[in-house]
Amino acid sequence: MRRAHHCKGPSRLRIFAALAAASLLASCRQAGVLDPQGPVASAERLILFNATGIMLVVVLPVITLTLIFAWWYRASSKRAVYRPDWSYSGDIELVVWSIPAMVVILLAGVAWTGSHLLDPARELKSDLKPIRIEVVSLDWKWLFIYPDLEIATVNQLVVPTGVPIEFLLTSATVMNSFFVPQLGSQIYTMPGMTTHLNLLAERSGDYPGLSANFSGDGFSDMRFLVHVVPASEFSSWRTRATDEGAVLNADAYLQLARTAGNTQMQTYRSVDPDLFERIVQQNGAAEPTASAPKEH
Repeated sequence: MRRAHHCKGPSRLRIFAALAAASLLASCRQAGVLDPQGPVASAERLILFNATGIMLVVVLPVITLTLIFAWWYRASSKRAVYRPDWSYSGDIELVVWSIPAMVVILLAGVAWTGSHLLDPARELKSDLKPIRIEVVSLDWKWLFIYPDLEIATVNQLVVPTGVPIEFLLTSATVMNSFFVPQLGSQIYTMPGMTTHLNLLAERSGDYPGLSANFSGDGFSDMRFLVHVVPASEFSSWRTRATDEGAVLNADAYLQLARTAGNTQMQTYRSVDPDLFERIVQQNGAAEPTASAPKEH
């Protein structure tokens, strides 16, 4: 007795379609740089699209002509002419070299303009007062200090919608990289020095951030979350933060820095105002040094 096999084809087709749909949905949710939520990320995506379009001017004709030549000069073709003595054509050389030269010039212009307009230290135009946030990369976690609000967080950022953010970044251990794909502009944190970054989130939501530079065994877990909320919710969060949590003084910082791999989110209701400067001045040591007594 013969078995029926007519159901296997449609079943496999449905499975393949379901897997393809799931992959597309996952890619939409994890779009990252292709799903910008701020002006910086939008400008970076535009540069990416422009550069891709310019390069396709060369790529598409090359692919098309390769297929045409392979078909035209196939073994069974009777119309293709074999010219073993042909070696040079000024017109062809002009086309072959002029198009790539124009592509390089256009790409250079796009990169030159974009690198200046998207300078991380360049202030963003806005009628609202920016929020200053000091960022410290540790092993393997992120410390965020709000110097004007006198509060701090670990592995989470809360910012209001539409307000510029001025980041001042450093590292307390090794070099690292701060990156929020949907807001743009990856930038390095280095011990003993500071870097500047300006971002803005146009829409409310939760945007993942990460460490984009290998810095040890725990760097893959060195992730944080950016909560972008309306101004009223940000004020409420600020009020709750000042009433809850511990105090981030020198001793609390030492305990935080010594705890490797602490990825839990936490909030500090008060911060030593000179903590960030001491971390920078210590030139990357894991512990801030106490001020030496003055000699009399």
